Amino acid sequence: MTLPKVLMTDVIRSTQQGDSHGGAYLIDLESGQFEQVLDWNAVGIDWEGRGMGRGLRGICFVGDEIYIAASDELFVFDQSWKIVRSFKNAFLHHCHEISFDGDRFIYLTSTSFNSVLRFDVSSGEFDGAWWLGAGQQKVGGRVVAALGAKGFDPNGSDGPPKGDVLHLNQVFVSCGKVFVSGLRMEMMWEIDGDRVEPYAKVPVATHNCQPLGEEGLVLMNSTGADCVVISDRRGKVMKRFEHPRYEESAMSHTGIGDDHARQGFGRGLCVDSCWGERGLIVVGSSPGTVSGFDRKSGEMVASVNVSMDVRNAPHGLEIWPW
Repeated sequence: MTLPKVLMTDVIRSTQQGDSHGGAYLIDLESGQFEQVLDWNAVGIDWEGRGMGRGLRGICFVGDEIYIAASDELFVFDQSWKIVRSFKNAFLHHCHEISFDGDRFIYLTSTSFNSVLRFDVSSGEFDGAWWLGAGQQKVGGRVVAALGAKGFDPNGSDGPPKGDVLHLNQVFVSCGKVFVSGLRMEMMWEIDGDRVEPYAKVPVATHNCQPLGEEGLVLMNSTGADCVVISDRRGKVMKRFEHPRYEESAMSHTGIGDDHARQGFGRGLCVDSCWGERGLIVVGSSPGTVSGFDRKSGEMVASVNVSMDVRNAPHGLEIWPW
């Protein structure tokens, strides 16, 4: 069975102004060939701390167009990689992942505002938003702390304060349900109106948490453990897929570590459900690597490296639909 092509965006950690700081690659897992289709080299970006303004982020496909998030702007490209339009919002900052519901709405994480924004592709407007923060709920007659959500108007002035508390980095829409997670949240949560319900326990330092079909399982990049994990909703690990490793001598910029530039840093995750009996898990890891794992056997069936610069960290990852 033929392996798919994937679109990968990346952020190059620890870069300085004047350096390339990320872009997008179209990668053929079957042939191992790849093409850099975008080199995102803007001057007016925020260079302070973690990813911030650098690089490109989440990806989704709507009709014949490609939507890719930068730190504070949602760009729309045609298939010739020309920007056809873009959209900004005052409450979109340090965006990480985005997710399309398959119909009308794109959901975007705003990490700096601990929020999820909703974008209506038909009107070209941000029409909804939810701020996530500490709340309370009753458990066994006792009031305990819990995560809560508060809807707000993304086009108004009465929004949340800026300040990354949760490092909310993932949103995933499935069957009309919206799931969110982040590095410091220790749980994947489901947003239901202004309520946030716990869905599954996950470890800290994760990316790309998402429910795995109707099986009651969760798939994630366990970034702190340098692997991809399938677990049950109580956090029990059912299967692990280890990111590929390279000899230190084969990589460049290995002495830079103040911005999480290290090999094995896992981020970027999607599933090709058309491949094989249970699908192909496609994952990103540093330096600049995309790998495909057969979910049933656990075998790594493909791995393509686009750069041996350890700073090159994959971000968004989606199966190419054309």
